[in-house]
Amino acid sequence: MGTFIPNTREEQKSMLAEIGYSNLEELFKDIPSECIFKGELNIPKGKSELEVVREIEKIADKNKLYKKIFRGAGAYYHYIPAIVDTVSNKEEFLTSYTPYQAEISQGILQSIFEYQTMMCELTGMETSNASVYDGCSAAAEACTMCRERKRAKIYISETVDPRTVKTICTYNFGSGAETIMIPKVNGETDINKLKEMLDDESACLVIQQPNYFGVLEDVDKISTIVHEAGAKLIMSCNPISLGLLKTPEEYGVDIAVGDGQPLGLGLAYGGPYLGFMTTTKKMFRKLPGRIVGETFDKKGERGFVLTLQAREQHIRREKASSNICSNQALCALKVAVYLAAVGQKGINEVAVQCTSKAHYLQKGLGEVGLKLEYDKPFFHEFVTTSSDSNKLLKALDKKGILGGLPLEDNRILWCTTEMATKEDMDELIAVAKEVN
Repeated sequence: MGTFIPNTREEQKSMLAEIGYSNLEELFKDIPSECIFKGELNIPKGKSELEVVREIEKIADKNKLYKKIFRGAGAYYHYIPAIVDTVSNKEEFLTSYTPYQAEISQGILQSIFEYQTMMCELTGMETSNASVYDGCSAAAEACTMCRERKRAKIYISETVDPRTVKTICTYNFGSGAETIMIPKVNGETDINKLKEMLDDESACLVIQQPNYFGVLEDVDKISTIVHEAGAKLIMSCNPISLGLLKTPEEYGVDIAVGDGQPLGLGLAYGGPYLGFMTTTKKMFRKLPGRIVGETFDKKGERGFVLTLQAREQHIRREKASSNICSNQALCALKVAVYLAAVGQKGINEVAVQCTSKAHYLQKGLGEVGLKLEYDKPFFHEFVTTSSDSNKLLKALDKKGILGGLPLEDNRILWCTTEMATKEDMDELIAVAKEVN
């Protein structure tokens, strides 16, 4: 902790002398004596480093750690190259805060700029912000971007992650926007209902690709329908899938959002993660949060600054369209390092492994009686039905395998990533054969 202590006792004495005080008691003499704590705090005495390590290990042993994970639903088990933590754990990044003073913040500003650039390359969109809190808040903020005076209806497909739906509804409740759900049919957005329900007050539609059930939506058709109605299309996407599937830009999406967790962030018991937001040049001025831009100083040397700052906490509260006042800079740095390390070919390889292994697992489970719920194209998640999903998941747990996410009516949402080996999947299939 030595490097985190801001000053020594000698430096404190020097500072006190500079302002005319001999000790700290004199500095705080205006505080009433009855407000000053005297005596010792009622806390345990300090422990040695070894004692602390043992205590933490004892607490950590209460957790059950799985090395074989077949659950996703928004938090995915991917391999993280060692360089990600090596770079991001440097003290200069761990202790940095908001880079308002560009002259001394070039390192963190450049890392955010590189993150934004790579997210644009990944999604095909034209501009990106410096990340928001998570994928759910990114989707909600995107809805706010689309609202206009005469268009305030927010449409959401029932195939979107329930947590994202709840977050959008919370935002809309606070702002008075109307939330309308588009029903699902056979695991995907009901396009016929979508056509019927959109009107001239529609602001936007939120879809997910691949959707919550793993199914690949017909985004081309959806995009045409939404734009013909004069509304905007927001697509929440798994960034890893973009290494193989069509990009949001190719679909004609107006705003692409999602959670960057698969790109170098560990599961970490649910966070912290980061939400990415990318959009077109036409809408970039409505992006919430920070945007880092590239510039040149008077000597002509390349530099980085915060651009479009006159928003959120920088302006009068009543004129702000968002309450995002920070960014997940450290998480964004990890994403940037991950993307730089694996590159375009690496993302493609991860995506190919994810989907090929998912199809191998689905075929194996199908052969032992776990029927595929939705006979539709999928990426790396899929839903099966079983006679007793709870019994199956408990049997897998005894083998040290975290099975899929249980849904209602004995359905299970499975997920595979590049971390799943053939041996792991064959073991899972064998357990399912015994139980089902």
